[in-house]
Amino acid sequence: MKKILSALFASSITVVFVLAIMPVISSEASPVWKTLPSTPVLPGEPQGSYAPVNHIQMWYTIFGQGQPVLLLHGGLSNSNYWGNVVKILVRNHYQVIVADSRGHGRSTRTEDPYSYDLMSSDVLALLDYLKIPKVDLVGWSDGGILGIDIAIHHPERLRHLFAYGANTDPSGLRQGFDKDPTMMAFFDRSAVEYKKLSPTPTQYKQFMEQIGHMWDTQPNFTSQELQTIRVPTTIADGQYEEGILRSHTEYMAHTIPGAKLVIIPKVSHFAILQNPKALSSEILKCLNRP
Repeated sequence: MKKILSALFASSITVVFVLAIMPVISSEASPVWKTLPSTPVLPGEPQGSYAPVNHIQMWYTIFGQGQPVLLLHGGLSNSNYWGNVVKILVRNHYQVIVADSRGHGRSTRTEDPYSYDLMSSDVLALLDYLKIPKVDLVGWSDGGILGIDIAIHHPERLRHLFAYGANTDPSGLRQGFDKDPTMMAFFDRSAVEYKKLSPTPTQYKQFMEQIGHMWDTQPNFTSQELQTIRVPTTIADGQYEEGILRSHTEYMAHTIPGAKLVIIPKVSHFAILQNPKALSSEILKCLNRP
């Protein structure tokens, strides 16, 4: 993570270089798993609302009618990344809730140290605020880790769990993934989006220092904890995942009782942008499990 922080706060020359190569990364000549398509917008570009939870203001918005599904984005991103998936789930008669995690997107943060337990408690407090006792949870990357945390400690709040591109301890990360061009382009994009959306647009460095401490040492779910999960779970990832070891994804699926393993072909950690239709198809299969 220290290497990632160094890359994010490199000189302005480095930033300009990263921006310059982004069109190459996104060109049609590149395989889809090496591209970083544009961040979509949420349907109707809603204003959203704020929920007072755990001394922060947590931004959220809701689409459609039906059984509630909560979508949790990955670290450094925001709810806009779900824009294409939201449309598909709403067409399939789900009520879709998206929320920006603390310090991400439009949500505020405190000086409290970040932890997955704290961020999970934010999610549960949001559900309490919305008076939703039980929800299907779909999480990408850090959002998937939050889903696993809730499945372990508060299983009564979940109907199904779909976790994409998540890990359960730091050993599951690939060495040097932060040097991958697609990942580097994402890091650069996250800084631009933070400045655009955050209530504290000039505090990206402070935000990164806080969340970086969490990433250095967490999560730390044991195999015994994973074996206690009884929520119907799908562990998913992309064929060309940049950050998570395939062996770790397989370990998670094999350790959680009854979990289904899904590897989506021709996408990476960023299936949410690269092939939202394929990702949504697998999400719907998960939500329809008995």
